[in-house]
This record gives sequence, C-alpha cells and structure tokens, in this order.
Amino acid sequence: MLIKEKYLTAIHAAIEASTEIMRIYNGVIDLDYKEDGSPLTNADLSSSKIINDYLSPLGFPITSEETIHTTYKERSGWENCWCVDPLDGTKEFVSRNGEFAVNIAFIEGAYPIFGLIASPVYEEILFGGKEMGVFTCAFSDVSEASKWKKIQEKSSINNPLNMIGSRSHPSELGKKYYEDVVQVAKNVEYISKGSSLKFFDLANGKADVYPRFAPTMEWDIAAGQAILEALGGEVNHAIDGTRLQYNKEDLTNPFFIAKTKGFIAKYK
Repeated sequence: MLIKEKYLTAIHAAIEASTEIMRIYNGVIDLDYKEDGSPLTNADLSSSKIINDYLSPLGFPITSEETIHTTYKERSGWENCWCVDPLDGTKEFVSRNGEFAVNIAFIEGAYPIFGLIASPVYEEILFGGKEMGVFTCAFSDVSEASKWKKIQEKSSINNPLNMIGSRSHPSELGKKYYEDVVQVAKNVEYISKGSSLKFFDLANGKADVYPRFAPTMEWDIAAGQAILEALGGEVNHAIDGTRLQYNKEDLTNPFFIAKTKGFIAKYK
C-alpha cells in the first residue's frame, strides 16, 4: 500500500500527540478557559506543539485550533494547507469519558483530500481519502501496512437506521431533524457520542447519518469529511445542500448533515 510521505508524517504526529494526551489524561489535567468560554487544557497545548513540530517542516501552512490564525488575506492565497484539531472533544476529555480524538486533514483548494482521526484511548486510527481509500489500524500497526484494514463502501443502511449526534451539544433543530427522519424511516435509533469519533461509526457503517445543528469549526469536521467522501458519503450544508468548504474567511462551519453512501442511496 503506497501512501504519501506527508500523510505518514501526519499519522505519526497524531500517534505521538495521542500518547502525550493519555499521559495527561491519566495524570493531572490543568484546565483553563478561552475568551469564548470553551475549555482549554495542558493536553490541547502539548498535542498542538507536537503536531506542529511534525508538520511545519513539510512546508505547508497550518490552520489549527490552538495556534494564532493567519489573516484571511494571507490564507486566501494558499493552494494547500493542514487543518488540525490537536484535541477534539476537550469537554469529553475533562469529564474523562474517553470520547475525544486528534484530527488532521490536508486541504487542497477548498476541500479536504486526506483525513485522519486518532482515538488516544483505544489506540486506533482511521485515515484516508479518495486517492488511497480508507483504512483503520491500531497505533502499534501503523508501520506495517499489511495489517491495515481497508474499509469498504457500505451501500445499505442499518435496520433500524442509526442516527448519531453530539453528546455535549444537543439542539432543537437536531431534535426536529430526528423527528422528520422518523416520519420517513419509521425505525430509527439515536446514538450520542462526543467528538469526531462519530466518523468512526459512519465509516464503519455502524451509523448512517450525523446531523449537526450546533456550532463547529473547520478543524472539527475536515478530516471526517475527507474520510466519508472517500467512502461515497457526503458532508453537506444543512440548508442549501452544498458540499462543505474549507479555508473560508470565517472558519466556522455552517450547520451540516454528514451522510453515508447507504443513506444517500435510500433517501436521495
């Protein structure tokens, strides 16, 4: 299995960052808060430094949650960039429920073409894109491509249909979307899960749709979008149905609906 060197570097960055995150998780968590009220820990900062140290020498600019953001005037000239969340699910990390992840995506133009999501607790990584396909493996097997499990497209939905959503950020619009789907699909189960780990379930076919009607940032979703699109799925604007774009002037995502290939085939 051939994989571009820059993507392997990103994978190793995520694994080393995950190791540091778990060291803090099992020790002392220093908690602070940003100006917007969102939590910030020593694990966020340590992970960010590790990932930046790996990616910076590759020569591509980086947009990351925990670094100073470059002005749009400069970013608008970028052809490619990394999009990084060094600790996605900080609230889940602080509550020690295990539902947090490391996200790294590579953006080409306005769209993610490679993504990885690493689970520090389960020591598992999900990664890929349309060019190479999508794989999952244990941290310990990253250097042995023969042990990578390739994930195949799933063209059917679960019965009951499985809708997955945020554990910490419920919304009234999300509830309404669930009720609308129930009217059509009849048999629907709802799964709550924190962070981008939801994309593990979407990629593996355990979940069929992930509607999000609460704020997210580009680094929360870019990696998952690259992975899901490589499996025939979509991550689209919840209102106008357009494909989510990245490196925008405003790094906030619109409300969106992430759908597997099977969901799309069943409910076009």
